[in-house]
Amino acid sequence: MPILVVAEHDNQSLKNGTYHAVSAAALCGQDVHVLVAGSGCRGVAEKAAKIAGVTKVLMADATRLEHGLPEDVAAQVLSIAGGGYTHILVGATSFGKAMMPRVAAKLDVNQISEITKVVSVDTFERPVYAGNAIATVQSSDPVKVITVRTTAFASAAEEGSAAPVEPVATVAGNGKSTYLSHQVDKSHRPELSSAKIVVAGGQGVGSAENFKLIEQLADKLGAAVGASRSAVDAGFISNDLQVGQTGKIVAPDLYIAVGISGAVQHVAGIKDARTIVVINQDPDAPIFLTADYGIVGDLNKLVPELIAALD
Repeated sequence: MPILVVAEHDNQSLKNGTYHAVSAAALCGQDVHVLVAGSGCRGVAEKAAKIAGVTKVLMADATRLEHGLPEDVAAQVLSIAGGGYTHILVGATSFGKAMMPRVAAKLDVNQISEITKVVSVDTFERPVYAGNAIATVQSSDPVKVITVRTTAFASAAEEGSAAPVEPVATVAGNGKSTYLSHQVDKSHRPELSSAKIVVAGGQGVGSAENFKLIEQLADKLGAAVGASRSAVDAGFISNDLQVGQTGKIVAPDLYIAVGISGAVQHVAGIKDARTIVVINQDPDAPIFLTADYGIVGDLNKLVPELIAALD
């Protein structure tokens, strides 16, 4: 029986989460289909067709799907859900979290959120209690509706041999939502959720002005910039760079936490990092319990020294 992955994209390129979701889908079955719903998205569909493990790409191309509104994409998923799919997966991004509950509700099944492991075709692991425990969930629903914590699965490769791309009929959403506008913050830095190196600052940084130290260190390392929720709430930096349970989950090779105390919600978002380095003047800060390496000292002295050493 086939498995369906809903692709996240911007009509020009696939988002990284799609590749990770395909890897998770391949553990559920060998016949993996990808739905690309958008406008002028033929190029994206052809890219999806080259992902290792994908056997078919379904392309829904319509103007009303251009902006990927969750109501419209959910309606498109539901229109093909009756095609014998046993599992429907999407990355646990803002896109997936907004769209997939609508699919689960309409299918009258339980959604399984943010899985980190596929135990069997009907059994999955997912973090609970801010990542302090792992729940094993077994589903008897005829269709498993799943969001995938992308950091827990390897990215599927592009193997070159293209699967067939099959156009499907488009359907209208409920008409209750309308796209108005969007604002894109462009940055020369890597995207936070997929970066290999992340430098993050917390409330201990002290001010928005002082947060420039974090950005300078990140630029020296070619890293993404992140922040704790307290730093975001204090107005030091924009909320799209928040790391943690209520922000973005990251799994870089190197995570440098500067002036971050280590609240449970923040630690839940960085547990999958390969190496965690902490700079904090409080030796009793909880984040040291998570760190691989820790430096106790004044960040206003240590960070400039690090930047200078990297010149």
